[in-house]
Amino acid sequence: MAVVPDAPFDAHEWVSFEDPAEDRSWLVDVTFLSSCWQCIYGAGCQGVLTEPTPERMEGCCSYGAHFTDEADAERVAAAAETLSREQWQFRSKGRRKAGVLKRDSKGVTTTRLVDGACIFLNRPGHPGGAGCALHRAAIDRGVLPLQLKPDVCWQLPLRREDTVAANGHVTSSLGEWGRRHWGEGGAEFSWWCTEAPSAFSGRDPVYVSLRDEIVAMAGQDVYDLLASYLGTRQGRGVSLLAHPTVREHSSNASTGNRPI
Repeated sequence: MAVVPDAPFDAHEWVSFEDPAEDRSWLVDVTFLSSCWQCIYGAGCQGVLTEPTPERMEGCCSYGAHFTDEADAERVAAAAETLSREQWQFRSKGRRKAGVLKRDSKGVTTTRLVDGACIFLNRPGHPGGAGCALHRAAIDRGVLPLQLKPDVCWQLPLRREDTVAANGHVTSSLGEWGRRHWGEGGAEFSWWCTEAPSAFSGRDPVYVSLRDEIVAMAGQDVYDLLASYLGTRQGRGVSLLAHPTVREHSSNASTGNRPI
């Protein structure tokens, strides 16, 4: 584990480089992408409500998924039409006139809720298994889940943000979706996965385990540059700054304190 003297407790290491194909700079959180974070849905995930609710197995699906644009919403609505009863617990409700999407008074479109969670979330006890029906269908078909799921659902906990300068130059950042990115509601979560030591237990670093998602968000050329950089650096034994959650957990373990 890399230790940087006097580094702030929440420090991340970032690397920047120019896009090989367009007028864009990339700023990448290599602390998160080189960590061994993995989704622990159904294996310790506490959910995103105000109290821990692992028994509900809702993960981050307790709220309707927001959409990045109309194309995203239309793609998901079309995918819903192809799901079987085994794949989707609430298929009959989704096939009703109201459909699977709803638009609020401000024009914001989300997936509908059923019994306090996303309509696509199969609950514990469903014969087809708990979890996202769209994800299940993708696995059954041998396609990437990102082809069927709402963009926000397959991107988490990755986050891309683009800013455009006055001269038109774009700066794109790619990093961790933290609690704060949920807005005011995020402060009420009793738990968030990138703050939990138990989630940093994957076999591979994030840039390997979430390769398909990163390629979809940044493009193959950018991914190749990033993977080459991280692979070469690790191959030479050059340490990367460990994720704050991992550093804190290691510090607590060494001092005999239990992480909260």
